[in-house]
Amino acid sequence: MEEFKIARKAYNAEGAAAIGPYSHAVESGELIYLSGQTPIDSATGELVKGDIGEQTRQCFLNLFKVLEAADLTPDDVIKVNVYLTDMKNFKAMNEVYGTQFSQPFPARTTVAVAALPLDAEVEIELVAKKS
Repeated sequence: MEEFKIARKAYNAEGAAAIGPYSHAVESGELIYLSGQTPIDSATGELVKGDIGEQTRQCFLNLFKVLEAADLTPDDVIKVNVYLTDMKNFKAMNEVYGTQFSQPFPARTTVAVAALPLDAEVEIELVAKKS
């Protein structure tokens, strides 16, 4: 039987934690798909202490390190998916979110989930497009 191998270009960023067997991002054509990032402080390997605002900021810090590794910026982001364990945190997450991008803002989906790895309250993933 012939072995099938998928060709993909992966990006991994220093300072962005991975808690499983996955790449931080994978390129497919002009699109870069960034894996979800939870609010893990790469220096300690632990979830950041603090409220949903602090956790959201850390998610974006991790994600933007991955964008940088792919030679991209937040202006290249076209889609964001946000996962919250409690929709009561939407307003506070949204306040931080609004400071991360310039207009026009990327498309976004925000959903509630039952749980996230390491008991994080938020996880965020991105799709970016190479210019």
